[in-house]
Amino acid sequence: MNDRALRYLLAVVRAGSVRAAADVLNVAASAVSRQIIELEAQVGETLLERLPRGVVPTEAGRLVAEHAQRQADEAALLEDQLKRLRGVQQGTVSLRCGAGFLIDLLDNALAGFAQDHPGIAYQVEIGTTDGILAAIARGDADIGLVYNPPAHPDVRGIVSARQPLLAVLPMGHPLADGAAPVPLRSFATEPAALLPPDHGVRQLIGRVEADGGFRLVPRLETASFELHRRFVMAAMGVAFLPRFVVAAELRDGLLAAVPLRDAILSEASAHLVIRAGRRLPEGAARLLGWLADHMVAFRPPPA
Repeated sequence: MNDRALRYLLAVVRAGSVRAAADVLNVAASAVSRQIIELEAQVGETLLERLPRGVVPTEAGRLVAEHAQRQADEAALLEDQLKRLRGVQQGTVSLRCGAGFLIDLLDNALAGFAQDHPGIAYQVEIGTTDGILAAIARGDADIGLVYNPPAHPDVRGIVSARQPLLAVLPMGHPLADGAAPVPLRSFATEPAALLPPDHGVRQLIGRVEADGGFRLVPRLETASFELHRRFVMAAMGVAFLPRFVVAAELRDGLLAAVPLRDAILSEASAHLVIRAGRRLPEGAARLLGWLADHMVAFRPPPA
């Protein structure tokens, strides 16, 4: 199969339309369409289903796009191996992660890794759990960091650690000195900082609320984990976050936390993922191991 045609098909599948793919490829849309038509003639199958807005791959198109992705991965791997053969230790690793991982990622992982690998650069994009899994499955990113993700057939977990959701409290809160788990319902009358309704953590909380027949009182609703931390430190109320999001503040005595007793919240976990069947370039593979070894998110919770 023609390498250019495969590359164009992969771009169309990723972008969702011929025109959008043409913009990414910096070529005319007619050139993309021509390559797709020639590829369809070569394989004897329709590869794209035309919709009122954009296109989606047919089953044959999905198989050919997966072949194209494997070919692109192998080409990148070969280029990386040739660079290392010439003594060039360079490259860019692409990461997708939830916003709650950012401080842990930078402070406990990238800062140390960069000292030992000065030729490696990083692309970090924040996303939702579903968006991160989709990006990893498409090959748009090398490594994903996700909290409590659903299973995905094209994504492989490398390491995971149980990271229960905690009630994060201001110092001096009546429960701040407690160690025993408490139910989420204990905070039903307290002002709370909550993530937006479409966030996975908020949805977990929503299931506990629905099962228990109560509602938390949202004083602040934001996707910013920094605002959640500041909200609690200002003694405006409580928040509900995994330990790795507030590890530094807990260590420094700026915040307190107690575990939540509700099963669905106490069994949540952090995951480090890559695309199933993919061999990562050397730089990405080394970073993957470093993240697993150094990030707080992938350490077991304290006993």
